[in-house]
Amino acid sequence: MAETREFKPLKELGDISLGDRSTLKFYVDEFKGYKYGSIRTFVAGEAYSGPTKSGVTMNARILNEAIAALEKLPPQSDAREDRELARWPKKMGVELVARITIFKDTVGVDLREWVDEAEYKGWSKKGVRIPYKDLPKALDFLRQMRSLITTA
Repeated sequence: MAETREFKPLKELGDISLGDRSTLKFYVDEFKGYKYGSIRTFVAGEAYSGPTKSGVTMNARILNEAIAALEKLPPQSDAREDRELARWPKKMGVELVARITIFKDTVGVDLREWVDEAEYKGWSKKGVRIPYKDLPKALDFLRQMRSLITTA
């Protein structure tokens, strides 16, 4: 019988509802002894409930820079078109990009990986979209992440 793997991060910080069946979860986890912050979309459905592939992970450096970039945004968005805010290298050929995006007449902050490799160049599925109205809540979770990741 196959063992089911339960989702158990080091520390769950909170979530933002994206609708009836999906939620953005903010948490801290560890891989090979390194702590990282993560934002991932989770779904609750009849066939499957749990994490999806849509998500991003950030080490302490990227998390600090992302918080600094997002803190500069005004409380109310005046965006009329998509606009890139910042790029941070994650590894060779992969960057995390923060953008203001407009989708179905709603404004959000997109954190998504940009891939530039021989086989593929473009946006990856690894990313999340935070509704602009929830940006203050997201920033609070990101600051909590930072304090947990940078402490020894």
